[in-house]
Amino acid sequence: MIHPTHPTPLAPPTPPLPAAAASPPPVPRRVLVRDLAQHVGRTVTVAGWVNTLRLQRAMQFVLVRDHTGTAQLTHRRGGPADPIEAELDALTVESAVRITGTVVANPVVRLHGVEIVPERVEVLARAEGPLPVDERSGIEHRLDWRFLDLRRRPAGALLLAVQSTVEAAMRSFAHAEGCTELHTPKLMGSASESGAEVFRLDYFDRSAYLAQSPQFYKQMAIAAGVDRVFEVGPVFRAEPSFTSRHATEFTGVDVELAWTTGVEEVMDFEERMLAHTLAAVAERHGEEIREQFGVTVTVPQLPFPRLTMAQAQKILRARGWDPGGEKVDLDPEGERALAAYVREQSGHEFVLVTDYPASIRPFYHQRRGEQPEVTASFDLLWKGLEITTGAQREHRHDVLLRQAAEKGMATGPIEDYLNCFRYGCPPHGGFGLGLGRVVMVLLGLPSLREATFLFRGPNRLTP
Repeated sequence: MIHPTHPTPLAPPTPPLPAAAASPPPVPRRVLVRDLAQHVGRTVTVAGWVNTLRLQRAMQFVLVRDHTGTAQLTHRRGGPADPIEAELDALTVESAVRITGTVVANPVVRLHGVEIVPERVEVLARAEGPLPVDERSGIEHRLDWRFLDLRRRPAGALLLAVQSTVEAAMRSFAHAEGCTELHTPKLMGSASESGAEVFRLDYFDRSAYLAQSPQFYKQMAIAAGVDRVFEVGPVFRAEPSFTSRHATEFTGVDVELAWTTGVEEVMDFEERMLAHTLAAVAERHGEEIREQFGVTVTVPQLPFPRLTMAQAQKILRARGWDPGGEKVDLDPEGERALAAYVREQSGHEFVLVTDYPASIRPFYHQRRGEQPEVTASFDLLWKGLEITTGAQREHRHDVLLRQAAEKGMATGPIEDYLNCFRYGCPPHGGFGLGLGRVVMVLLGLPSLREATFLFRGPNRLTP
């Protein structure tokens, strides 16, 4: 029997797809101000901050600044129906804007000989007014508004770019020389060395301290068989100093070299590192540094001039420094006078002062065998400012114990450090320098405050 077939039920109708939302127009690729001269006759988009407004009766002139320079916008007013005119009239200084327009050659314009005729003005973030800082503001007030201070000055971006190049060049040199980069602890269970000038903080149920230096950890790495050590990292010093060259937190550059036969190898390493670094800065930023800071970056000749502390003091006292003959160390006046003397004699910006008295050096600095009252140590002065302290370290456990006792130090708090020398630590030496001081001298800045992104001192914990 044949059964009749049943028709297949129809599927419910498919609802129509919703209309696709209109996509926003793509944002044109940004052109940097320094490259505008390459785009004459083209439509481009620039992004930056409003630097200056000159809104005249017939014409509107706006200077827009990015990190590479400043460009002029020129617009002829078109009346009440002109949207560009309305946008430019509503602008405030330091507002963040995106401008699209045609690049036009105009030799009258000082800024690259070009100007932009705007076709579209976007206000991305409107700045309040008036601004809290201006050209008359003092350094401490400018530090309160550091982001504006750096942004409004052409030298601000260059400062940070130079610092980045300095650090990268030092790092590349250290890697090429076989150094292993470390990141040592910044929290310590006991105060290093004398225990002075350290920041104490609560650490669970006990006290901890912020590291004054990676010194002991660098030496621990040498004892661990790491041949050469390099670190760039934060350093904390609780010294209540208000000078132009001190900070309570700064970036340190530290090097430690194993199997050295003397401190001369350490000084040679730093000389070559600094020559390499300054060559990199001169190549990348030399012209801008001359324009913005009025400084010519000089790549130093090797080797640097060297004077023992005794020689330096004799020279300085003959020129009127320390007439009473009481000073054991060089003070800032003495450092500047010695640098001036070396510059007169050799034309060199650097001088290495060696053989410091043991009385003013740490217990771990090695002493000259024939002169136990003198250490195999050095300071490096650049244009009259000390930027580096270094030494051949004492690697013999029994000698370290004796020298620590002479300094009146209790060995209990540094037992972990001393244990590194009980089982065959190789001879080694190293140095540490402040990155901010290098940038400060390099750019001829009057204070470390100017050479630091966000400065920290006894009276400054903000911003």
